[in-house]
Amino acid sequence: MKSALIILSCCIVSALSLARHGKPPATMAPAQGFSPKPDPTPTGKLTTPAANGTTGSVSTATSATTAPAPITNTTSPAPITNTTSPAPITNTTSPAPITNTTSPAPITKMTTAPPTMTPPKPNPPADLIAGDYRLMKGKIVCLMAHVALQLRLETPKASGTFVVQPNKTRAVGECQENRANLTLVFEEGFITFMFNKSSAENIAYVDTLLFNLTYPLSNASGHYAAANMSLRAFPAKIGHSYACRSDSVYMGNGLYLDVKDDRMQAFDLTPSGEFGVTDHCAADQPDYSVAIGVGVTLLVLILVVVVVYLLGRKRRTDGYQPL
Repeated sequence: MKSALIILSCCIVSALSLARHGKPPATMAPAQGFSPKPDPTPTGKLTTPAANGTTGSVSTATSATTAPAPITNTTSPAPITNTTSPAPITNTTSPAPITNTTSPAPITKMTTAPPTMTPPKPNPPADLIAGDYRLMKGKIVCLMAHVALQLRLETPKASGTFVVQPNKTRAVGECQENRANLTLVFEEGFITFMFNKSSAENIAYVDTLLFNLTYPLSNASGHYAAANMSLRAFPAKIGHSYACRSDSVYMGNGLYLDVKDDRMQAFDLTPSGEFGVTDHCAADQPDYSVAIGVGVTLLVLILVVVVVYLLGRKRRTDGYQPL
């Protein structure tokens, strides 16, 4: 229906145009019947006035009016291309790998002398402590000593001491009829006392003294050994004990054995195993010489005073004359 109306309107427009210009169209196509889907574009030729007033023929177009051409984007923008895209970032100033240019030279095993052991330094002097030592003959005490000992080195080049510690020392030895030996053994060595009994002199004493010591008496390590076999030390009557507050025995080569708070007895101890009567050393015996000197001096002074008094009295008596 709509298509028919369009065709009809086109015809009316054409007739009006012809009537206006006075000339019929050259040809006129007969009207056609309606189709289910008629072509909306009329066919045929229309005469249109020319620009100079004459009429001319115009070929029929595909539509009554000139349909606008489909819009085509003739100036469509070119696809956007990133012509100035930045170049990939490359670290042109990356630091060179760190190399240890001052690395130490590889350690090479040199031929070296075997390590030398630093000798131990001597211990500081300790207090002398007296120890109790005894020997048994069967069930009887045959030798007993209460003594503090130290070994001492005194030379122009070196000096030092070693103190015997009773809690680290043990006594060994034996007793015979007229001979006895007492050996004190400790970690660093030993000291031996050889006792002799002289029945003819009624005296007992030490005739041999020896020691062996491995210990740094000075700043250098050393081994020391000494023996004195011509002694008459620590003498006491048989059945008596010897006592002395301080003794020192020279052993040679600048070595001394210092004996402190000594009391010892080798033979004929009491049945109960006790020391006998004490025989003191000469240093511990009382010295009466000072007392005797003081007494003599006082006596002289007294005599002088008496003589002066008598002489003075005699002079006073001689001064009086009888009448």
